[in-house]
Amino acid sequence: MTSSSSILWPAAIEAASYVEQGMVVGLGTGRAAAMFVRALALRLVEGLSIRGVPTSESTAALARELGIPLVTLDGVDSVDIDVDGADEVSPELDLIKGHGGALLRERLVAASSKRFVVLVGEDKLVPRLGAKRAVPVEVIPFGVHVARRGLEALGARTSLRHDANGHHPFLTDNGNMIFDASWEEIRSPRELEARIDVVSGVVDCGLFVGMADLVLVQTESTVRRLAR
Repeated sequence: MTSSSSILWPAAIEAASYVEQGMVVGLGTGRAAAMFVRALALRLVEGLSIRGVPTSESTAALARELGIPLVTLDGVDSVDIDVDGADEVSPELDLIKGHGGALLRERLVAASSKRFVVLVGEDKLVPRLGAKRAVPVEVIPFGVHVARRGLEALGARTSLRHDANGHHPFLTDNGNMIFDASWEEIRSPRELEARIDVVSGVVDCGLFVGMADLVLVQTESTVRRLAR
């Protein structure tokens, strides 16, 4: 398996093969999702006709560059298939997402999809969520300190995410900020997700519990398929 963005994972090509004529397709955000978008564009050259719903401005820009027709989520009744990456995948196929900063739009598209396919490298597989990565939590700027206190009351260690230069808080495409929140142990991702979501000032969190239908894992030599 190569990390080069110029070479498509076989898993990305397989994910693109699931897309059928006329489908509305969710286009995820991040390196793995970008490979899927590029693989999907190759199918359009072969005559496939679809509409894409991007989960971020960066994905929208890539899709336009590759000639993929786009539509907004409000412009469709549902999404036939959504393909996205993840930062962690547990044995139960629960996910941590959002280290690319697009968790809110990613959840909206995934929740609107008939089939949610997750594309990852094997390094994203963990024995439990939170083993390697923090949980991104999107908060409104007006309530940033209120949200921080609420997350810390749940036992989290919080770090406000900053931009690439480190000078200003990172802002999502929705104009919100992100806390990266860590816990010593996440015993019940579903329970923690519910508790985070009711903290004042929180818009969404990166725990995606019970949402993935299929996880395609790109290894050095094969594609592993993990189905719910």
